[in-house]
Amino acid sequence: MKLALAVLITALVLLQYRLWVSDEGMREVWHLEEAVEAQRAENAALAERNAQIKAEVADLKHGSTALEERARNDLGMVAVNETYFQVVDATHRSPDGEATTPESMQASTKP
Repeated sequence: MKLALAVLITALVLLQYRLWVSDEGMREVWHLEEAVEAQRAENAALAERNAQIKAEVADLKHGSTALEERARNDLGMVAVNETYFQVVDATHRSPDGEATTPESMQASTKP
């Protein structure tokens, strides 16, 4: 009877060790649960991005506003009745990296 009890206790200890401590036990389950949560978060972000892309595609197919916006931003196009203005900064950089103004550039180029 004592031998059977000792064998059962030893088996219980070994099974508990395998369950709680080994790489195939609860530790692995916890790591897998963390990985699943991370994947769910990534999937949610990707689903949101896909929804935005689908909405943009639908807008490009059926609406002209998004198409005009794309043409302006990506291709630099201008509509028929619009005038294009380009604003240039008055400060220029010389090759040595020093900032110069148009007045100082004119003064330095005069003989």
